[in-house]
Amino acid sequence: MEYAATLKKYINVLLHEGGSDLHFSAGAHPTIRAAGVLAPMLKEPVLTAEDALEFAKVLLAPDQLKRFLVEKEADFAYESEDKIRFRGNAFYQRGSVAIALRLIPKQIRSITELNLPDILTSFARKSQGFFLVVGPVGQGKTTTLAALVDLINTERMEHIVTIEDPIEYIFEPKQSLIDQREVRIDTKDFPAALQSAFRQDIDVLLVGEMRGPETMSAAVTAAETGHLVLSTLHTNNASQTIDRIIDTFPSSQQDQIRLQLASSLAGIFSQRLIPRISGGLIPAYELLINNKAIANLIREKRTHEIPTVIETGSTEGMIDMNRSLAELVARGEITVESAYQYSLNPNVLQKLL
Repeated sequence: MEYAATLKKYINVLLHEGGSDLHFSAGAHPTIRAAGVLAPMLKEPVLTAEDALEFAKVLLAPDQLKRFLVEKEADFAYESEDKIRFRGNAFYQRGSVAIALRLIPKQIRSITELNLPDILTSFARKSQGFFLVVGPVGQGKTTTLAALVDLINTERMEHIVTIEDPIEYIFEPKQSLIDQREVRIDTKDFPAALQSAFRQDIDVLLVGEMRGPETMSAAVTAAETGHLVLSTLHTNNASQTIDRIIDTFPSSQQDQIRLQLASSLAGIFSQRLIPRISGGLIPAYELLINNKAIANLIREKRTHEIPTVIETGSTEGMIDMNRSLAELVARGEITVESAYQYSLNPNVLQKLL
């Protein structure tokens, strides 16, 4: 098998089918994910352990490959000769290599094009604050943040620094100056890059993912000291996100981070991509906007009451996930079954349907 040419063929299949992911795993056919559903390429041969390793050699730079063979995992970005870009993860399973590739679209779509609420643009227009986009893996968090960064880039002259592992969307400077830093290539790690950012005259900081107390503390401090900080976290909703951040710290530091978060948080946007009746995926979402009530709940350790504030805060622009799901059902975009599947509180959803 000529692996570079075969990889190109598989990428073309992925693009033709409108897929989002491409998988290589020994003992299985190469597999794509389209509209959220896995589909093996049954006309292609089952991959051997040697095949999977050879694909890794095509996808990974020599130094990445060397590190991968030792550490058994690797995050990486890959760009084909046709400028098709992927975020990848290589790992071992049952002693052989497996690879997951996530397609990164060339064009950065706008908030409107992504079927997201217009109120999100207000967070891109803030001069400071901490804004998080949260949800499980593969729910479009990075794409949403890219839309916000591109809006800033289009409208304002700002110095934007991104810290990513790996770099996903490539931003072309419009109005703004944009520096994109990749962990292990441009910087040692997230904490080192964040500490350095304070000396880089930045206006906007994008942190690819909140990892550990050092990263979270530096990001919150940056938001407190006059910067707009955008990031992601793998949590299910706004209240869980706040608890996760606070619980990451030792108990002796939790009161301090709680106070900092209450004052610096701008908002939390939680999203899910749901199969659309007409095909493809459409987002459902929850939006928390930090106000006096939310800030008090954070300070007073009453985060369990946050969902109620979101449910009753629609006049301030807050969006409740169950209401978002119910509206998608009412518009004929998703099935009732899908709405229940993605709801975190089906009993409340039932009253809205």
